[in-house]
Amino acid sequence: MKQKILKMDVDVTHLRNAVEQTVALSEQKQGAYVCLSNVHMCMETFDSPAFEQVVNDADLVIADGRPISWAQKLLGQSLAQQVRGQDIMTALCERSNVTELNIGFYGGSSDEVLTRVIANLKMKFTEIKISYSYSPPFRALTDDENNAVVDGINANNVDVLFVGIGCPKQEIWMAEHKDSLSCVMLGVGAAFDFIAGDKKHAPRWMQTIGCEWIFRLFSEPKRLWKRYLKQNPRFIFYFLKQLMLPKA
Repeated sequence: MKQKILKMDVDVTHLRNAVEQTVALSEQKQGAYVCLSNVHMCMETFDSPAFEQVVNDADLVIADGRPISWAQKLLGQSLAQQVRGQDIMTALCERSNVTELNIGFYGGSSDEVLTRVIANLKMKFTEIKISYSYSPPFRALTDDENNAVVDGINANNVDVLFVGIGCPKQEIWMAEHKDSLSCVMLGVGAAFDFIAGDKKHAPRWMQTIGCEWIFRLFSEPKRLWKRYLKQNPRFIFYFLKQLMLPKA
């Protein structure tokens, strides 16, 4: 079941169900992708018809941000729960630790970050199956480089590919590569940096009351201030409009 938040169709789900759906997609051995939605993504879909199609064409759209799951509940979906990107990433890595699920990584701000991500996961899950990793440069790939990435992912039998190159870039990349890859892709954004230890999570109490964005804003003000101070008030305004006004 999906619930539309502004123009974004978000699945009503919880962590265990989202993990099972993702594993089921991986077993189909054809391209699929999962979007982890927050206020930023919601407003990107609101502002861009092209990106709206990218997100709403995804095989699964998860409420990664607590405000999105709250919005679902306010619209009558009492079973909706937040599923953080790092939580589903960790759960799938745990699944790989006890099954033959092959994990791949595409993204990270540098080779060093990706190396730490893999090292930390291997310390926690000693039997994890990691069959592919690549940290792309901060530019468009050449055709030859892109073909090498596609060939490498498919040749290494990746089942679940974590894509961490930031929204909306990662969602567009996943949509563009759906037909050429045989795995399920998850756009996990900053989860690589958290697992690598380069960024810290907000205290649990801030996460619970939906204020993790404040912690992140003060942690990275130069990068995030425009996003949060522009998009959060707009989201509240347009969502209240959706909530209070009857459908035409």
